[in-house]
Amino acid sequence: MLAKRIIPCLDVTLDEKGATVVKGVEFVNLRRAGDPVELAKRYDVEGADELVFLDITASAHGRETMVDVVERTAEEVFIPLTVGGGIRSVEDINAMLNAGADKVSINTSAVKNPELVRKSARIFGSQCIVVAIDCRRNFETEKGEHIIQLENEEKAWYEVVIYGGRKPTGIDAVEWAKKVEELGAGEILLTSMNRDGTKAGYDIPITRKISEEVSIPVIASGGAGTMDHFYEVFTDGKADAALAASIFHFKEIEIVDLKSYLMERRIPVRI
Repeated sequence: MLAKRIIPCLDVTLDEKGATVVKGVEFVNLRRAGDPVELAKRYDVEGADELVFLDITASAHGRETMVDVVERTAEEVFIPLTVGGGIRSVEDINAMLNAGADKVSINTSAVKNPELVRKSARIFGSQCIVVAIDCRRNFETEKGEHIIQLENEEKAWYEVVIYGGRKPTGIDAVEWAKKVEELGAGEILLTSMNRDGTKAGYDIPITRKISEEVSIPVIASGGAGTMDHFYEVFTDGKADAALAASIFHFKEIEIVDLKSYLMERRIPVRI
């Protein structure tokens, strides 16, 4: 079995003080968590396997990703760096890779222009292209293609949302995951907005379903609050990697302790 990856996420926005890492609940009520470059350096030292840098307001505000901040972050870390937010074209992807990113994550632009996934995978290689899928439970089951039984025996389908969770699309998340694999994506970053920032645990039903339906790696995101949540998403959820933000930013869980915990439970991780 391949080693499972632990990935801190830097949700970055611009405010009056410049680029700032923030964290909220279900993408709102954001609070400051620190400087992106300083946090990136810390995670590199602490044993993170990879790092994700998401400019969370670039798409919604119609601006480009913070290239200068990406450059400064890339200079400080020696682990794979994925950058996303506001990436709309092959030229944007090229700029991020030139700035030091190892992989680029596209979300809103992939939904609006699926051919961007195919074209960019062909030009840069699938290993560079991560498609981020933000989704939310929809209980109008007659509208969904994949009806999933939830923990409480209710049933729902998961609808893809874009623009930082602000706009529903009517697209079934499972079907979209299968489509982006077909288009050439090398990895999926899956965020359940129902769990984002809640610390109630990852959304196991959708993570497991998508992990079973695609052959490319799935990174689970949204809801990490305890070490056991990571164990659950790797076993029950069948995820290849787990992403978290606030529990790492505010030192509620140390990465080295988490990896020791997982190893004790026979989950393969990189030391």
